Amino acid sequence: MKMKAAVTAAVLAIAVMVNPAPAQAASLTMLGADVSSLQRTLDLGGKYYNASGVEANAYDILKTAGVNYARLRVWNNPASGYNNKAKVLQQAAAIKAKGLKLMVDFHYSDTWADPGKQYPPAAWASYTLAQLQTAVYNYTYDVCSSLKSAGLTPDSVQIGNEINVGMLWPKGQVVNSNFAPLAALLKQGYNATKACNSGTQVIIHTADADSMTNARWFYDGIKAAGVTWDITALSYYCMWHGTLANLYNVITDVRTRYGKPVIIAETAYQFTTADADSEKNSIPGTVLCDSIPATSAGQAQQFTWVQNTARNAGAIGVFYWEPTWYAIKGNGWDPANINGTGDGWDNMAVFDWTGKVNPYIKWAA
Repeated sequence: MKMKAAVTAAVLAIAVMVNPAPAQAASLTMLGADVSSLQRTLDLGGKYYNASGVEANAYDILKTAGVNYARLRVWNNPASGYNNKAKVLQQAAAIKAKGLKLMVDFHYSDTWADPGKQYPPAAWASYTLAQLQTAVYNYTYDVCSSLKSAGLTPDSVQIGNEINVGMLWPKGQVVNSNFAPLAALLKQGYNATKACNSGTQVIIHTADADSMTNARWFYDGIKAAGVTWDITALSYYCMWHGTLANLYNVITDVRTRYGKPVIIAETAYQFTTADADSEKNSIPGTVLCDSIPATSAGQAQQFTWVQNTARNAGAIGVFYWEPTWYAIKGNGWDPANINGTGDGWDNMAVFDWTGKVNPYIKWAA
């Protein structure tokens, strides 16, 4: 009982800290979920169950929880086929049929792109910077226009994924604060998107929620190099990116400094300390934040606090990363060995190991 009281007191203290008077009258209009692994689960016969334990469509379950926006990564030529253009078109049709908005997350790679690795597609490996500019334009336009022709026009796109120090390395890597090569690529992605559909919003995404200094370095750098974008996006995982108070400050700073809407493009939290398969969890359940336990209620609490912090700092959206990626054999993390690898996110999804949704999780405007 004493432990419970102490935790309650801590919760109240942090709740006060992360719920100050809003910096800007705001609501979260982009209530998002990255569902990039969902089609693979369905293709393997995976099932999803609502809070009552009744089998239901995964998109319907997410909509009931408040989701209005789905995010899909696209890889150029992944070995498994997931998530190439054809798979994205297939899944986008299901997303739009449910009345959800669509964000397409261009990695410009055949596999994962993140702050530590930005491998170009194998087909582009020998390209010069000029050739990469043409490739980025053509590929972005092709994916966007293919979606548009099918009546699935993306509402937003990311030009790169967590590009803290650039993309399409080494040609597009930022070295010695020289943003010109990266800027040349980002401009092509922006131009291709607008040529496809002027109303599609262009997002520039970094994992810089941890550092105002790093965020300013990056976004100042691309701005000075003439890059145009519509929405600034950050990733926030509390175990990697610091406190909610710091998150509030970073969001407020980038929103006011660049005069553009801000979203949290990725966030997540554990619901268990256990591991469902032979693949080591990407984030062990023992790595906790704000004294919040790795339980279903704890997962929902942390997500609520992230949403509250973002909203109060004037952000317009929060996306949960891969909530549907529960532990199902064959849906591994490695596109080159999708059957032989496991799911390092099985303790972070909002569906448990049987496919049942966390009944506490909510997306709130």
